[in-house]
Amino acid sequence: MDKMYELAKKILEETDGKICKSCLGRKLSKTIEGTNNIERADKVCKELDIDLEGVECVVCDNLFDKLDDDLYKKLDDKINQLGIEFDTFLVGSKIDKDIQKRDEELSEKFNLSVETIKKEVNRLIGLGIWERYDKEAEFESQDIVFNIDLVSEPKVRIQINPLYIEGKYNKLKRGIPQTKWPCTKCKGRGCEECNYTGKQYPESVEELISEHFLKLTKGKEAKFHGAGREDIDVLMLGSGRPFVLEIKEPKIRNLDLAKLEEEINKINEGKTSYHNLHLCERRRKAEIKQSSPDTYKVYQASVKCDESFDKDKLGELTKLNEIHQQTPLRVLRRRADKVRIKHVLDLSYEIVDDTHFTMIIKTEGGLYIKELISGDEGRSHPNVGEILGVNAVCEQLDVIEVSEK
Repeated sequence: MDKMYELAKKILEETDGKICKSCLGRKLSKTIEGTNNIERADKVCKELDIDLEGVECVVCDNLFDKLDDDLYKKLDDKINQLGIEFDTFLVGSKIDKDIQKRDEELSEKFNLSVETIKKEVNRLIGLGIWERYDKEAEFESQDIVFNIDLVSEPKVRIQINPLYIEGKYNKLKRGIPQTKWPCTKCKGRGCEECNYTGKQYPESVEELISEHFLKLTKGKEAKFHGAGREDIDVLMLGSGRPFVLEIKEPKIRNLDLAKLEEEINKINEGKTSYHNLHLCERRRKAEIKQSSPDTYKVYQASVKCDESFDKDKLGELTKLNEIHQQTPLRVLRRRADKVRIKHVLDLSYEIVDDTHFTMIIKTEGGLYIKELISGDEGRSHPNVGEILGVNAVCEQLDVIEVSEK
């Protein structure tokens, strides 16, 4: 007898011949050549003159019989019920623990490093989906995940993974927050104060774009991830601030982003605009938030002093470099109280009159400009007011550039 069939004989003896072709072929995948496990088992049956058709498998309880047309009909029904679009997928399955244990024990007895029963089930279902829908299995990042429960009667659940859209935004009107701001009185529940909207402000940079994406994708929820944020009274000009819009459970994924960008900007003309919208990976929502030594922001600030300033002292502002800032009083309720060291990278100014001037300031990300000007009751040092010897406040502030991450 050919030695390559010795292992097959031992497995058949161990299982008293009660093993299905899928399980036998899987255990022989490193021993007998074949394009699939059924083909390997058929070679054994022919060589040993045995018949495994209809056998009650002591390993898997004939689990593979459940991977039939009825299962794929359930998949069809679920896809149609949800009305989802997808290009990539992954398969996950739930299998009886006793079956998995028996499968592992058989491999361990004969010291076999072969595919587990769960991996074979997932692979076979994935192959069936590929054949029926012409979609690609993707392990790293996929549109949907088919979760198949095979413990009893097969049940199908589909996990719809988020859609991520990256771009930049400009804020052209003051008084608009970056993200939805819950009403401070009712905490978002809705009250007379907020006209039962649950919101402190009627619109946000986030909502002015997300409402369109939610409608078109039939998504469940949107989340806005910005590369920092500007105050509500600050404009975001220049090339814009990077952001990632996350759409949760989108049923429609194939979008004409260029057309959508044009339509959204037309609707929001004079308030916000969004540029270079494109799909991105999940990791981008974290990457755009990370600060590196090379990131910077450029601001234009209008400064008002309570009395005439010494114009000769303005030149000293261009020497500003290391700034020690304790968490500003205005954000203390939502930020840890600590001293942060940031740097001014460049500064220029233009005199308007005896008590007013404007500044263009390039800084490291995270430097609070309003406090750099006022001093924030001594919490920001050095500051513009103390250098000029007057009380100074930021009358108007605009972001004119945010560096790329």
